[in-house]
Amino acid sequence: MWTIFKKEVNLFLSSLIAYIAIAVFLLGTGLFVWVFPDYSVISYGYASLDSFFSMAPYIFLFLIPAITMRSFSEEIQTGTIELLVTRPLKDWEILLGKYFAALFLVFFSILPTLIYFFSIYELGDPKGNLDIGASMGSYLGLFFLGACFAAIGLFASTLSKNQIVAFILGLFLSAFFYDAFGSISKLPIFFGQTDAIVESLGISFHYASISRGLVDSRDLLYFLSIIGIFLLASQLSVEKRRW
Repeated sequence: MWTIFKKEVNLFLSSLIAYIAIAVFLLGTGLFVWVFPDYSVISYGYASLDSFFSMAPYIFLFLIPAITMRSFSEEIQTGTIELLVTRPLKDWEILLGKYFAALFLVFFSILPTLIYFFSIYELGDPKGNLDIGASMGSYLGLFFLGACFAAIGLFASTLSKNQIVAFILGLFLSAFFYDAFGSISKLPIFFGQTDAIVESLGISFHYASISRGLVDSRDLLYFLSIIGIFLLASQLSVEKRRW
């Protein structure tokens, strides 16, 4: 697994994809936090990172599938998947090696945004006038959200040898699990407690919950369940190709 992880990280860092993805993420979120008048913390006049945490998931929707689309698709297209699965490695080791490599890039993308946190902390009046608990909870939620998108994108990559198809499928599945359940819950066929149950199936519900600064075990269990389900589906897809 460690060998696969190092190989994937080296491939990411030796190509422009990783740097472009990270640069786009930082540029996009930076514009919303500091430049665009309707979202800028300077125009808002209140020490808060709400604009960053509200827009970051939508940027991740595009960037993480772009990072994961080549994970298995490229192996399938070039035929190296056969060589990979015949090595003395279990399928789950190959899968986790690639997944942790994608997760490393997610973490590497989020890490520089701590500059936003420290800048707003210092610029607050009085200094430190920032809800640290909510900010840390939001960072934790954003990391888990990225981890979910990475698992979904990895699964999409096992389904097609075409990277564009893998990207579109990963984008669709990520968007569906992030936002679709909130919209579905508003349909008139759901009433009483059923609408709340349907809404709680979406990633955005738990992301918003953990962003309040209260780390609930139910939210963590949900994120881990989504990651586990899609990693298991990815393993089954890889095993199917082996047989």
